[in-house]
Amino acid sequence: MITRAHILSGLLLFLAGCLLGREWRDRSADLAKSRQATRQAQAETSAVQSARTVEHNQADRLAEIGAKHEEERAAAPAVADAVVADLRAGNLRLRREWAGCETRLLSQAAAGAVERDAAAQRREELAGAVVRVGAEADSQLAACQAVIRTYAEQTDG
Repeated sequence: MITRAHILSGLLLFLAGCLLGREWRDRSADLAKSRQATRQAQAETSAVQSARTVEHNQADRLAEIGAKHEEERAAAPAVADAVVADLRAGNLRLRREWAGCETRLLSQAAAGAVERDAAAQRREELAGAVVRVGAEADSQLAACQAVIRTYAEQTDG
């Protein structure tokens, strides 16, 4: 027959099972939360690393653009000097608009050969300056376009 001891032991086993089940459930939930937090932290770390890589690549690209622009700016006076030298050597000729820009002023009878030579030399120097300014402007424009492309690639990627 079933005695009180059997009933009490059955109730105790039942209660122990309930407590163990509850503890198992709580620990399982804690473990699931921990795993989810770990996954989220790993995803955030990966996103930060990816963003840093993009930023470093972009900074490197912008540094390259800046260095190239500075090289081109440094070379612009040499290009202007070469144009002046080629004009003086006869390797280049100015368009009529440039060639005659000061001769109209010098066509007066009082203008001497020295003044005409000085005017020709000024024309050559001005042509060199115009070429230098144009080269610097081209370099600046190319650098600006490269920066814009770099930023556009970052937003597209």
